[in-house]
Amino acid sequence: MIKEWFKSGSPWVWLNAAAVSTSLILVVGLLLLIAARGLGHFWPADIVEYQYLENGQETVVIGEELEESLLPAQQAKENGYQLLNNAEFLEQRLLKVGNRDLTGMDFRWVQTQYIQQQQYPEELVMIERREWGNFYGRLLAVKENGKIVGQGEQAFQAAQDRLEQALDLFEEIEQLQKSEVGAINYGLERLRLKQRSLELKDQWNAQSEQDFALQRAEYDKQYQTLQQQLADLYQKIRRDSLVVKAANGQQMDIALEKVVRILQPNAMSGVEKTLEYGATFIEFVTAEPREANTEGGIFPAIFGTIMMVMLMAVIVTPFGVIAAVYLREYASQGIVTRMIRIAVNNLAGVPSIVYGVFGLGFFVYILGGNIDQLFYPEAAPAPVFGTPGLMWASLTLALLTLPVVIVSTEEGLARIPKSIREGSLALGATKAETLWRTVLPMASPAMMTGLILAVARAAGEVAPLMLVGVVKLAPTLPLDGNFPFLHLDRKFMHLGFHIYDVGFQSPNVEAARPLVYATSLLLVMVIIGLNMFAIKIRNHLREKYRALEG
Repeated sequence: MIKEWFKSGSPWVWLNAAAVSTSLILVVGLLLLIAARGLGHFWPADIVEYQYLENGQETVVIGEELEESLLPAQQAKENGYQLLNNAEFLEQRLLKVGNRDLTGMDFRWVQTQYIQQQQYPEELVMIERREWGNFYGRLLAVKENGKIVGQGEQAFQAAQDRLEQALDLFEEIEQLQKSEVGAINYGLERLRLKQRSLELKDQWNAQSEQDFALQRAEYDKQYQTLQQQLADLYQKIRRDSLVVKAANGQQMDIALEKVVRILQPNAMSGVEKTLEYGATFIEFVTAEPREANTEGGIFPAIFGTIMMVMLMAVIVTPFGVIAAVYLREYASQGIVTRMIRIAVNNLAGVPSIVYGVFGLGFFVYILGGNIDQLFYPEAAPAPVFGTPGLMWASLTLALLTLPVVIVSTEEGLARIPKSIREGSLALGATKAETLWRTVLPMASPAMMTGLILAVARAAGEVAPLMLVGVVKLAPTLPLDGNFPFLHLDRKFMHLGFHIYDVGFQSPNVEAARPLVYATSLLLVMVIIGLNMFAIKIRNHLREKYRALEG
């Protein structure tokens, strides 16, 4: 009976189902862990105030409780702690205390046995700043041009009202600097390069000098107007400040232009915290990073990842399809073709960093350097395309994923019945027409499968990108309002490299840890989104040509 059961194959079916189920559970569990660790970072946690006994003196510690841990007695004694009542473990809590400009650190451990009193006063505030991280303490007053305009219970509401105005002013300043002033600087740089080009061609003359002088004068006039607007905006945004008191009793002023948000988490309801959570997460997705990438958002990294993958897909698809069509439809099926297929399969197993070294050497230095000599001599010695950038990163990843597209397309072409080709030829179509109008449309689902696999691999690659275009922080996006709008020569940010940088290169490890989880989750979501879009197209094509295949 058991032998017959094994011969029927049922045990292997159940074993395979168990393996797939286990893998699925592990993947879902990993995603849930990443989501919990990452998304929980944006919840406005309550602020605790401890009366704490430190070195025999009573002090006040204010901050957010992040986690608890138990330290074995032996290890606690080695660290200089004396356990009370001969306890086996030393319970300690990790607090985010902020105020780095005052204490030099954002986080600290406190030992539970030294906590004399614990409370959650509603007046405690968390002030998120553009520099020096969060401030935790009490808001005493709001000043305008050095004069107090709100204090006591009215201080928080006055601060919120003025902060809203300051954020609008800050956004207007950012828009002027990046858009208007950036366009002027870009125009002046193009003028300089154009002048240098005319000088190299011996076409620079008095008329050209006069024309260029008029254009520069126009740019200068626009720049002076913008500078006056910026000066007026800076004067408005710098008039307000906050008077705050830290846990150690020290009072200080915080300029409102350096503040992102002010919260009283202990006084907030669940609905208010939920709304604030949503606003904070949206800011994380849409804003730019700051504070060595440990604060702010990751929009440039999301944009750079999607843009690079889209360019890679546009490059790799035609080359992969053409190569597969040649190998399957036109090439003689001999030893040379078999060697080419072996080479293609071997390329799929080459480490990605090797592609990065090749891209740096061939694309950047050789191809990009020659492009600069031929088309951009006026920019010398500064490189244009002879330096890592978006185009070279896309080409490198296209080369890395090319074997996947070739193999998938070939398999799709091989599945098309020979009778379809013969029928098309019998009706008078040429081989090229048969290929273009019949064979390739029927093989398009297989092409999309190859593209899906290529996108999944390319979006998560980091090692080659470190050599051919990705940077820690890109000052401008590769897509803007300046001609030619898409700047393929610019460096860009990438979610994968951002995870590496924040996780392993950050000077503030504790602050970076939740951002690593949140960024990882977003990278997975971006890859899933791109793949789902491609899968939808593939399924549509498969349904469209299913009747023809039958």
